[in-house]
Amino acid sequence: MTVVRAAVVQAAAVAFDVEATLEKAERLMVGASASGAQLAVFPEAFISCYPRGLTFGSAVGSRSPEGRDDFRRYYDSAIDVPGPVVDRLGAMARSNGLFLVIGVIERDGGTLYCTVLFFAPDGRYLGKHRKLMPTAAERLIWGYGDGSTLPVFDTEIGKLGAVICWENYMPLLRTTMYAKGIQIYCAPTADSRDNWIASMRHIACEGRCFVLSCNQFTRRRDYPADYDAIQGDDPEQILSRGGSMIVSPLGEILAGPNFEEEAILTANLDLDDIARGKFDFDVVGHYARPDVFQLKVNEQPTRAVTSTDDAAPQAVAVKLDKTEEVMVDIV
Repeated sequence: MTVVRAAVVQAAAVAFDVEATLEKAERLMVGASASGAQLAVFPEAFISCYPRGLTFGSAVGSRSPEGRDDFRRYYDSAIDVPGPVVDRLGAMARSNGLFLVIGVIERDGGTLYCTVLFFAPDGRYLGKHRKLMPTAAERLIWGYGDGSTLPVFDTEIGKLGAVICWENYMPLLRTTMYAKGIQIYCAPTADSRDNWIASMRHIACEGRCFVLSCNQFTRRRDYPADYDAIQGDDPEQILSRGGSMIVSPLGEILAGPNFEEEAILTANLDLDDIARGKFDFDVVGHYARPDVFQLKVNEQPTRAVTSTDDAAPQAVAVKLDKTEEVMVDIV
């Protein structure tokens, strides 16, 4: 029997302040480690923030100078991957002996991405997942990920991956994760609605995996005084009410949901429960019908500009007719 002690960290970022957010993240990792956790999951966009309520001065056909400056501040507080913040997060994971899964805003050229980073307990940066589909107004500020960052890491605590917020409503993305054998399914999110609970329980049952959903608990006072949010200026106004939780492969809630405060939620994950659950349902195994349904996934990076130096020519089979094919070099 393999039992993993897991923690989801429900807390607010220090909005637009990377240094202060890193210091808070380190304190929270110390708390998670002290609880015996081997894995700590942080919310979506924890570094530097989820800009809930900001309009960025945008309407159809126009952007305001003030909104452009809001984006400039957000851009300035994003991080480079790889980069010094990634190195510091790795050092924090190492000093606390944790597998770390944390949401960040990644800066790449002139574009921001909603990204999750993965670290091993020895401090190694394992990789990242970029959110494939920003939701609604998120598309004003975040770019689209591609299929090259859909990892599931085979670690000593199990097969670990992440799907961000409303990506969890994409059935084909979930199926891709199940096909990769995901066992610890992390769901960093900004959704604190009641029906999110049902979604997390459904995904746990569907994938026969442990689901760790992690959201921020934020108030207006967690953002700067000049933060022009539509929710107003009452410092005690709750902007995100959390709802973090841990769910078993049969959909049982092991911890949470917590809608009251910042908290570290923990649970023991018995990985043998995954095999017990798959006895009667394996969505990509004995319960699949590949003769009827098949999924094709493109995991190649997609770039706006490529160079002939990027890769050697590839041999591609071109079908001529039912009996003949020729190999063509594509540069």
